[in-house]
Amino acid sequence: MSETALKRWDKELTIAGGVILLMLPLLGIPVKTYLTLTIAGLAMGMLLFLIASGVSIIFGLMDVLNFAHGALFAWGAYVGFSVFGRLREWVEADSVLQNFGVFIVAILVAMAAVAVLGIILERVIVRRVYGNHLFQILITFGATIVLVELIRVFWGPNDEVMTVPLKFRGNWDVFDIIIAKYRIICIFIGIGVYTVIQLILKKTKLGTIVRAGVENLEMVQAMGHNIFLLFTGVFAVGAGLAALGGLSMSLFSLQVYPDMGSTYLLFAFIVVIIGGLGSVTGSLVGALIVGLSYNYVAYLLPWAAAGVNIIIMIIILLIRPTGLFAAGK
Repeated sequence: MSETALKRWDKELTIAGGVILLMLPLLGIPVKTYLTLTIAGLAMGMLLFLIASGVSIIFGLMDVLNFAHGALFAWGAYVGFSVFGRLREWVEADSVLQNFGVFIVAILVAMAAVAVLGIILERVIVRRVYGNHLFQILITFGATIVLVELIRVFWGPNDEVMTVPLKFRGNWDVFDIIIAKYRIICIFIGIGVYTVIQLILKKTKLGTIVRAGVENLEMVQAMGHNIFLLFTGVFAVGAGLAALGGLSMSLFSLQVYPDMGSTYLLFAFIVVIIGGLGSVTGSLVGALIVGLSYNYVAYLLPWAAAGVNIIIMIIILLIRPTGLFAAGK
């Protein structure tokens, strides 16, 4: 079978799998409930994509396993929490403009602050262990402990309630289908982030240089490009995406707590493994699979919800050991 035919088969297999995943719940769920669960699953999937995309970019472009990603995720949530606390009058204002204004400000501040943390992390410790996955795991895990303890120092050890902007609260009732307002926002954020990442990686000179640096570091340097500066920028972008995911997920779950990153980091790695290490498209598909399956199974068999994604991951790895998409697709 030709390479073109194999690619077509892979694409058709992925589409068929998605259709089956979406249709199976209809066997046991009323249509209106199914649609409500589907929207919730898509929103959760997009939030997981925001978390996993940073992991995928850093690994796919830098070949770095960053176990500190969960701590950076938590930092983004806490920085956003502080911004909402400072601008509470905008959060509680009965104005769409002010609510979106404070949300955008929180995103920008959180992403900028955590990107700086990412730069420090990459320059101080990660740069020393390029090419050694075992050391990367150990050293970034150690960084996680430090970053989580710093959260406890700055914000305290207790759980905090995350305040959602007034116009983001509540639901829409469309033909008896309950649609949470914030979930729709999450879906659009995920689509927007995926589009921007793909445009940068596939359509810009910067994306070409960084991808070339992964394949042949010496050649890119010989052409006069400072690949290490570019890698620092990539790590900062990955950290910023972790912050965006942390802020968005904390609004979804309505809480922040110091160890929240470790919980969602597990989901992020499941997503990345399902989709394929280093593939942004794979991370999106994997995140949607995880989000949808979790919501469907939680409704049908609540006791099995926690393990269903592990089972899906095992099945996919048995069929395709590299995940649904090869790196770079």
